[in-house]
Amino acid sequence: MQTLTERQRRVLEFIQAAIETKGYPPTLREIGNFMQIRSTNGVNDHLRALERKGYLTREDMKSRTLRPTAMAGGGGNNVTRLPLPAARAAEDDDMITIPILGRVAAGRLQEAVDLSRTDAAEDSVKIDRMLIGRGARDVFGLRIHGDSMIDAGIHDGDYVFVRKQLEANRGEIVVAMVGEEATCKRYFPEKDHIRLQPENATMAPILVPKTEWLSTRILGVVVGVYRKI
Repeated sequence: MQTLTERQRRVLEFIQAAIETKGYPPTLREIGNFMQIRSTNGVNDHLRALERKGYLTREDMKSRTLRPTAMAGGGGNNVTRLPLPAARAAEDDDMITIPILGRVAAGRLQEAVDLSRTDAAEDSVKIDRMLIGRGARDVFGLRIHGDSMIDAGIHDGDYVFVRKQLEANRGEIVVAMVGEEATCKRYFPEKDHIRLQPENATMAPILVPKTEWLSTRILGVVVGVYRKI
């Protein structure tokens, strides 16, 4: 009987736990998220090894047909099934926790939160990582105060999810620093100035001369909005 590597053992345990708790095996993406493997080819390498060693069967290379064999249920070098609490936790593999780091103005400017200190998060929310897309680990949340972005569907009290980056495309909604203050607006670089445009017809844009934009930095681009009902 061929023994398993530690990573092969973890893959098999995860498949067994998913079948036991949900009634069907996980997808390749779910296995990849659990094992922190980015490519489906990497996941398939582990599955092929488990098939080759006799611990797993599947039909037509489809993940939903994965089935542990009798070899995967005994003692010795075989795999011990995960306890139920850990198996249920595996259902959260597609979820990501977003830290809420503070409040940012969406009307009048407020004092900026110190975004370099992730330990200062005042709250957090858990969402499906598919809603964020790439770079989910670089996303933080800020609580909106004000009505300057209501026409973009961002209201007072909402949380915006912001991907950390120093640059933005024209027209994107950003969280930007102006001096020592922060604001959430649409970003428009113009010939002589940067226009931070509100999404509220009753409010005027913030115009920052390009000569002063050096003291201003983009904290990130808004990639989502969360609202508590």
